[in-house]
Amino acid sequence: MKLGETRRGGYAIPRGMSDAPKSPEDDEALASICAKTRKSLIARLDNWEDQKTWDEFYQTYWKLIYAVAVKAGLRPDEAFDCVQETILSIAKQSKKKLYDPEQGSFKSWLMNMTRWRINDQFRKRKKDTASSGGDWDDERKTAVIDRFEDPNGMQLDRVWDNEWRRNMADAALTRVKAQVSPKQYQIFDYYVLREWDATKVQKHLGVSMAQVYLAKHRVGSVLKKELEKLRQDGD
Repeated sequence: MKLGETRRGGYAIPRGMSDAPKSPEDDEALASICAKTRKSLIARLDNWEDQKTWDEFYQTYWKLIYAVAVKAGLRPDEAFDCVQETILSIAKQSKKKLYDPEQGSFKSWLMNMTRWRINDQFRKRKKDTASSGGDWDDERKTAVIDRFEDPNGMQLDRVWDNEWRRNMADAALTRVKAQVSPKQYQIFDYYVLREWDATKVQKHLGVSMAQVYLAKHRVGSVLKKELEKLRQDGD
């Protein structure tokens, strides 16, 4: 188990998965922009088959791409552009079958696709800043992406790995919610994700101890399956 993860029942989840958003306003604004980005992307895929698959792909990976883009130094609006352009590029390459699993993992391929789109956004910013008479050099010197541009890309690798684990856990939990009852998920959230004592969960939710352990087992089993599916997809 890696640092910053919690493990109960044989699966590891990064700590903080159940943390509340910074504020309802921030969460609502992010969701609104995400919905617009997703709608715009799907519209651009309108001549292609199986939009449902690409919609699911977007739902699974947009937070990962967005988080890494922001940590690379992009503004939120630039990061959302990066999300859209990364997924659009992947869709186009998938159509042409340019991704070869024998050449490496999907996880690494997606990281490279994301990095290229991040750099595209910095080039766009440079062009926009130059045309408006701004000082690009001073801004560029402080950009986090500069620290990623080493020969081995080790810093980006570390950021990507951390965000990948967090995103996979988040995506798995989202899928789990659709497969279990709200009450069972709530019990699981308090007992496993937030690591409350079983007695505290029992009293807080007004459930029996048997229900606490049953929820842990049932929801945990579903979560293990979803984590494994996502892990296989990334290999």
